[in-house]
Amino acid sequence: MAYLDPAAGKAREGRQAAAQADMGAVTTTAAAGANPTKAEFDKVVTDLTAARNTINGLMAKLRTAGLLAP
Repeated sequence: MAYLDPAAGKAREGRQAAAQADMGAVTTTAAAGANPTKAEFDKVVTDLTAARNTINGLMAKLRTAGLLAP
């Protein structure tokens, strides 16, 4: 009986994905005036890039662990 076979049960267990570093603190703050300055806008772009890299890293690690389809 397969359900009593420890090796078969172990093969069905989920695998743990590799660790992913937390995203750093957001560097943006609310714009001082009605329109953001270039420096404020650049901080938003930097934060968005960091978020994208964190999400893509998580997805890649989940694919490697076999939890997401390639």
